[in-house]
Amino acid sequence: DHRDLHSFPTRRSSDLANSGKSFVGSIVLGMGFTFDDTDRKGVASSLADMRQLIARNVHNQEVIFPYIGGEEVNQSPSHVHHRFVVDFGERSEQECRKTWPDLLSLVEIKVKPERLENGRESYRRYWWQFGEKRNELRLAIDRISRVWALSRVGQHLAVAALPADMVYSDSLIVFPLPSCAAFCALQARPHEVWARFFGSSLEDRLRYTPSDCFETFPFPENWESHPQLEAAGRRYYEFRAQLMTQNDEGMTKTYNRFHDRSEASTGILALRELHADMDRAVLDAYGWHDIRPEAEFLLEYESDEDETGKGKKEPYRYRWNDEAQAEILARLLELNAERAKRQASRSEEHT
Repeated sequence: DHRDLHSFPTRRSSDLANSGKSFVGSIVLGMGFTFDDTDRKGVASSLADMRQLIARNVHNQEVIFPYIGGEEVNQSPSHVHHRFVVDFGERSEQECRKTWPDLLSLVEIKVKPERLENGRESYRRYWWQFGEKRNELRLAIDRISRVWALSRVGQHLAVAALPADMVYSDSLIVFPLPSCAAFCALQARPHEVWARFFGSSLEDRLRYTPSDCFETFPFPENWESHPQLEAAGRRYYEFRAQLMTQNDEGMTKTYNRFHDRSEASTGILALRELHADMDRAVLDAYGWHDIRPEAEFLLEYESDEDETGKGKKEPYRYRWNDEAQAEILARLLELNAERAKRQASRSEEHT
C-alpha cells in the first residue's frame, strides 16, 4: 500500500536532544541602531559615521558588530554583510553613557522616541537594548567560530555558514552547530520534507519555525559528528561555495537554476549529484538502505496566468515524488513517536 502524503497526523513531539540548537535571530526593534549605506528611509546612520565614531573613541568598536539578515545570506555569493549594528547587550544605561557616550546619544536620538511609543513596557524601559536579545543564542555561539543559518521565509531551504561574531536579524534561523555533518543533515531532503510538511507556506515559499521544523525533527543518531555526513556535507558545501563565487550568484539564483528543468550546466548538474549523495548519506545514517528515492522535476502547485496572459513560470521543483516523500515522512513520524516514548519512560524513571 502506498502512503498518502496528505493523510499524516500533524501531532509530533519535541526531541529533547534538539533543544538549544536552533534560534530565531535578534529583534533589534529600531533601525536607528544600525549603520547602513543602503537604507532608503534615512533612519540608519552611514558607514562613514560609524568610522568617525570609532576614530573618535576606539572603545566604540567594542559594541559595534556586523549585522546580517536573510536577504544578504541568500543574495550574496559569499553571504557578505553590508550593515553594522550597535549592540549594548544587557548593560545598564549608566554604563553605556559612561563608556560609549557618543553611541548612546546616537541611539537616544534615533531609537528612543520610537521605543517610547511601543505598547510593551519592557521595550520602553530598556530603549537602548534590543527588543529581543536572544541571550541563549549568544551563550551557544560563545565558543564556536561559525554557525549555520537559513532565511526564516524563502522559496528554498538553503543553509549557509556564517561567522559566529555577528548579530543575526530575526529574518534568520540560526543553528550553533559548527560541523559539516550538521549542515548535511539540515540541507538534505529528509529535513526539507519534514519542514515543508509541518512548517507553514505560501505557494512554494517556506516559513521555517524552529518549534515546528527543527525541535521535532528526529535526526539520525550522532548526526552532528557522523563521519559519512561530515564528508558528504563538506563536499557539497565547498563545491556550492565555489560554484556561487564562480557564477557570482547567491543561493537564491543558484537554487532557481538547480530546480530549473532546462538548466543543464556542468556546475548545476554536479550540484544535483552532490545533493543526491547527501540524501543517500542521511538515509543510510537512519539505516534505511531499502529505500532509494531519486529526484525528478515535479510541479509543486498549479500556477495561474498573469495579467498579460502569458502565464507565470511553472513552479517545478527537483525533488522526490509524493510516494517517496510520504514513505520517508511516515518513517520519520514513527521515529519521532519512538523517541517520545523513550523520553517519557526516562522521565518516569526519574520521578
